[in-house]
Amino acid sequence: MIEITAKLIGGPVYLPGENVGCYITFTNPPLPAHIRSRSNRDTLESLAWASAQIHCLCSTNGKVPLPSKTPYLPEEKVVSNSDTSYAPCRGDRGRIVLSTTPKILFCDLKLAPGESKSYFYSQGLPLEALPSYTGQLVKYSYKITIGTQRVPLQSPGSVSIPPPVKLLRVPLRVLDVSGVPEDRGLCEDSEDLSPSNPFLESTAKDHEQDPTIQLLQNITARRNPNFYNITNSKGKVARFCLFKQAYKLGEDIIGTFDFSGATVPCVQFTVTLQSEEVIGEEYKADAKQMRAIVSFSNCHEVCLSMKQCLLNLPIPLHATPTFSTRLVSLRWRLHFEFVTTQPDSVFRLPPDSSTWQGPGLLTIETMIWDLPIQIYPSLPTPEPQTNTQYSQLV
Repeated sequence: MIEITAKLIGGPVYLPGENVGCYITFTNPPLPAHIRSRSNRDTLESLAWASAQIHCLCSTNGKVPLPSKTPYLPEEKVVSNSDTSYAPCRGDRGRIVLSTTPKILFCDLKLAPGESKSYFYSQGLPLEALPSYTGQLVKYSYKITIGTQRVPLQSPGSVSIPPPVKLLRVPLRVLDVSGVPEDRGLCEDSEDLSPSNPFLESTAKDHEQDPTIQLLQNITARRNPNFYNITNSKGKVARFCLFKQAYKLGEDIIGTFDFSGATVPCVQFTVTLQSEEVIGEEYKADAKQMRAIVSFSNCHEVCLSMKQCLLNLPIPLHATPTFSTRLVSLRWRLHFEFVTTQPDSVFRLPPDSSTWQGPGLLTIETMIWDLPIQIYPSLPTPEPQTNTQYSQLV
């Protein structure tokens, strides 16, 4: 029995155009001490071949039709009831939207007990690679598929039966940077505006970043406060300030509410960070199938009689940044819900008392407002000491 172990180099998160590196080790475990082999030939384990390649699989919830105009890739044409043929996506549901050329790791490998051999697999992701995404309607998933097969056992006077092909799948996460503006001249001569740690030494890699990554840092680091007057049919509810419109994964969305100039009392408000998944027009199964909304972090405050209030919403690192394809688009927004009431004398301190008693009943109205924002990917940080290991027995 041979154990296959795969270890990603630099972490599981990549950007389009980057090289994916993976060490693949084949090990023949040592024999137990109480077992003695009859001959050296009996202890050798043999593998006929091994190969590796990267796939991106697109799947839906069953209600959204998969793109039918895209031609099938060679891997999808493999039709066999046997598990002896090499089909990297056997058992997976969906359509292959990206497939790299398979790379042969070796042919005819023999390992003695306790012996192991490692191979380095490197493959560049195409610039047009779609982002990894798990939504309610559509899913894009990346995997490195490592396939191998044993040497068929040959017995005198019998026909050798090919052994099954064993597959080891290593998941990847690909972040999308297609939402970065194409006009890069605005930041070519500017300095890096991203926060830096003065206690860490800068490396040469920090000064040789890709122009897209440099522009991405500058866009998400630059503050440009925007003020919004929130009103309804009866008057002004609040004045909201959002310090910037572009954020990275893992950042906090900071904003302030000013109720000092309000003419309509606001009892409470709720702000929710939401993603909006929208299916392309040509792939909608029916008119009702428009979108799917997922809520993440939220901020809820009771703000009656308050002059100012702070908003702080964290963006989870596992979320998917803004992206758009022919099949699906992902947008981000802040969803506001304000509960307002009418100015009334019950909010005034009675003249014969020094203690204000809150009203037992309020006439309230709820108003909703959505504010679009942009969320970009954060830079993947290589951490070799925390590499994840995947294994499979052959």
